[in-house]
Amino acid sequence: MGGGAAGFFAAIACAEFCPAARVMVLEQSPRFLAKVRISGGGRCNVTHACFDPKELSNRYPRGGRALLGAFYQFQPRDTAAWFAARGVALKTEPDGRMFPSTNSSATIVECLLDAARKAGVELRTNHGVAAVARGVEGGYKLGLASGGSLDCDRLMLATGGCRGASAGHLACALGHTLELPVPSLFTFRVSLPWLRQLAGVSVPDTEISVVGEALKEPGPLLITHEGLSGPVVLRVSAWGARALHALDYRFTIRVNWLPSCGHESLAREIEHRRQSQPARFITNLPMAPLPGRLWEQLVFQSGIKPGTRWAELSRPSQHQLVQQLLATEFQVSGKSLNRDEFVTCGGVPLKEVNFKTMESRLCPGLYFGGELLDIDGLTGGFNFQAAWTTGWLAGQAMGKS
Repeated sequence: MGGGAAGFFAAIACAEFCPAARVMVLEQSPRFLAKVRISGGGRCNVTHACFDPKELSNRYPRGGRALLGAFYQFQPRDTAAWFAARGVALKTEPDGRMFPSTNSSATIVECLLDAARKAGVELRTNHGVAAVARGVEGGYKLGLASGGSLDCDRLMLATGGCRGASAGHLACALGHTLELPVPSLFTFRVSLPWLRQLAGVSVPDTEISVVGEALKEPGPLLITHEGLSGPVVLRVSAWGARALHALDYRFTIRVNWLPSCGHESLAREIEHRRQSQPARFITNLPMAPLPGRLWEQLVFQSGIKPGTRWAELSRPSQHQLVQQLLATEFQVSGKSLNRDEFVTCGGVPLKEVNFKTMESRLCPGLYFGGELLDIDGLTGGFNFQAAWTTGWLAGQAMGKS
């Protein structure tokens, strides 16, 4: 159940391993692989070039420990080989993200659809499931939303992330519990006119911390019309998903714009400028790698007036500038989400699933995969890799049992 990445991978693996089996994918919407189609801006960030299972498992705020053993069975190298064997080459970008060489998600979608058809998988869209129950003599009976029913020997639930508790009702109907689903991978709303003026400005190396919480992450930052985004913000939101939810997404962050500089080295650099270029306007000499527009605003926000020269910089103002560069504070007033690429933490608790086979520990013949599980990764292809891995393991186990 679920025609996304995990469901397709499981169905293909099951059908290829056991050609005699009748394998069917049920998708409630009119189209399969909707999230694959739109991911990565339509390019599909298939996985990440991280080939050490231990290092890879550290990219998952929730689920990393459970996935460690699974990654020894199927990891990004296996994903790339799987697609290559079916005529789809992946390319690796400098940051480690892996995309199809065509730069089109359609390549991945067509590959999965073609592999499923060749394996004999029956594909049914507009087939939502309203209810599920265990059969009297084993197996499962599915009540279709459109009326009628289906019986199956084995069932996999791969219905995607739980945007609300009701999304996991089928798992709960079979005795499973559900970790409260809350958003992960979101951006921060910050309502400051001077920051809004900088929309589109990016900084390649920053560090963000949340005041009062043990959350601190490095990475590139992007200023938007709504506030702050970019990989560093998404990392903080992922690791702090539950803590920030508990704060109702209203909290204070500190941005270190120059994390490679310590307080003393930055103070020395400013003093050097006072001595070596006293006649230059402070705003006209940005501190690399900060963009000029951002540098100018940070100078003003530290209390330095326009037209001030380096020679005129007082000791107190110098101290304020250093503080502003290393710890600008912003009040976050909410979150912003990409509705199509929505990621949640929460779902079926991992202790209720055997991660060697992805089979339920409560219901024999029931399997899980993808974001329905309480697993979520950082941005960069890690959530898709969890889908490929759990789908492959579930499909193999279903074909063998």
